[in-house]
Amino acid sequence: MDRKHNKNMVPFAKALRNNMTKEERHLWYDFLKHYPVRFIRQKILGKYIADFYCAKANLVVELDGSSHYEDIGLKNDAERTIYLEQYGIKVLRFSNLDIQSNFSGVCTYIDNVVQQSLSQRC
Repeated sequence: MDRKHNKNMVPFAKALRNNMTKEERHLWYDFLKHYPVRFIRQKILGKYIADFYCAKANLVVELDGSSHYEDIGLKNDAERTIYLEQYGIKVLRFSNLDIQSNFSGVCTYIDNVVQQSLSQRC
């Protein structure tokens, strides 16, 4: 996978970063931005833009709105997950409802996955 910036995707990634959903802002500003292991917002990974990416843990965190649960959204998400997993990147998916109703549980789960990944790399 070419992890370098695809110049054609950079403006779109910047636009996504500047126009995050309410749930993305909540996860970013209230957890991931100050998390001790660095996460990046709207990271270009090959032909995709990940909502949040942690290079040290080889982890992508995706937040899914309602369109992700329609047939085309489910198909696209499955293709993206398969693509990223081919490069050893684990993908975590949470619905916007998960962020709204169980924010601390989502944060705890992300932390557990990161810590497990880091412990396996040592």
